[in-house]
Amino acid sequence: MNNKNISIALLAGASFFWGSALVAQRLGLSHLEPFSFNAVRFFFGSLSVLPLLPLQRLLLGTSTPVAAFMAQASGRRLAFWGALLCGGSLFAAISLQQIGIAYTSVGKAGFLTSLYIIIVPLLGFLIRKAAPNSPLNRIGGGRVGLHIWLCCALAIFGMYLLCMTEALSLNPGDVLMIFCALAMAFQLLFVAYYAPLFNPLKLTFLQFLTCAIFSAICALLWENPDLYAVRAAWLPLFYTAVISGSVAYSMQIFGQRAIAPMLAALIFSLESVFAALAGWLVLGETLTVREISGCLLIFIAIVLAQVLDMLRLKK
Repeated sequence: MNNKNISIALLAGASFFWGSALVAQRLGLSHLEPFSFNAVRFFFGSLSVLPLLPLQRLLLGTSTPVAAFMAQASGRRLAFWGALLCGGSLFAAISLQQIGIAYTSVGKAGFLTSLYIIIVPLLGFLIRKAAPNSPLNRIGGGRVGLHIWLCCALAIFGMYLLCMTEALSLNPGDVLMIFCALAMAFQLLFVAYYAPLFNPLKLTFLQFLTCAIFSAICALLWENPDLYAVRAAWLPLFYTAVISGSVAYSMQIFGQRAIAPMLAALIFSLESVFAALAGWLVLGETLTVREISGCLLIFIAIVLAQVLDMLRLKK
């Protein structure tokens, strides 16, 4: 497998873990308030990355030039801003999602959050216009072909068929999910910028720790953290901290080192498909013809984007 195929597999795997974690997040709300849940989740998530750090040379092949660069003052500044921007945008997205999921359906949450598929290329376009000669210009992933736009539109229609089984109306939870999609788009673009400059595991650790600190501050200010509640929610916390946390986000950072942000966003649309399939397999929920059609359209959109991209590169 070449680097791009490995990246696609990693991003699809991350989507699987994120899609199956939505149930765990909702179960966690029955024991812990949103900021408290996220503070514990990402603190333990950051700890679970630490045992993997000694394996970094094995995972990356050889020591990278970034290792020497990170020892310098400029490298420390890079680490600070990478942690702040990636971790801060992750904190914003996951907080909005954890609060909003209590006020809307899982289907609506999945559909509205996935709107970052369109937000990502729009932000990339604005960045290219605002800073055409800046190193930040590469955060947008280059120009986006018409075929990718069309595949994204097909994927969004597929997600609508899969997730929207009710009338399309907005409540406060839905609005929070829309802002979550915006924050997720920024997080994806920041990771796209910093992933090639960092050891992926180190970036995962830094963004998780930053997210945990911000969540803990908010929990102490506005909530009443309870250690007994943490014990009661250990299973949702374990899954979201380790499986859909450190494992999935490390896969995201490794995967985005060799793939454009918009194509990554398109692959992440599989999250809603995996959420529906997990509900079918684990909870015994049924899938209607409409929902199965939505799943197929998303798969077709992703495969079509890959095929058309390869054909375009061969010309």
